[in-house]
Amino acid sequence: MTFPFFLALTFQSATLPPAIPLPPPSSDESAVLAPVERMFAGLKARNSAAILAELRPDGRAVAVVEDGAQATVKSLALADFAASIKPGTEQLEEKFLGRPAIEVDGNIATVLAPYIFTVNGELSHCGTNHIGLVRENGAWKIASIQWTQRKTNCPPD
Repeated sequence: MTFPFFLALTFQSATLPPAIPLPPPSSDESAVLAPVERMFAGLKARNSAAILAELRPDGRAVAVVEDGAQATVKSLALADFAASIKPGTEQLEEKFLGRPAIEVDGNIATVLAPYIFTVNGELSHCGTNHIGLVRENGAWKIASIQWTQRKTNCPPD
């Protein structure tokens, strides 16, 4: 038995919601990613002033640290996060795995991507970064950072 074509059209139009178009891709994506990359470079250089230069002073950082079945939520001011990076001999590096998803809507943007964090080239932890940015006076600044942090089920570099 064949399904009548007009019934298929009626069925589809009755069950599917109207399409809501996404904003078109933005040419601002590289500009949005730039302060995030500079923050990562500041981390690698262990330069808290370079990190702080990319952050809004009133911004927040929230980490969900996973340890087995336990998850602990830690929250701090972005300025305190930057101040916690001190000079030292350990080589720190955080990098995205793959290309981050970047969404821009006017003067706000979001960067979402899995990451790995290494110390002296050895895996320390991994997770997903969710970074919120705002554009003020033509410059993108990081307003918030949320991330998961775990030591298991980390993808290879």
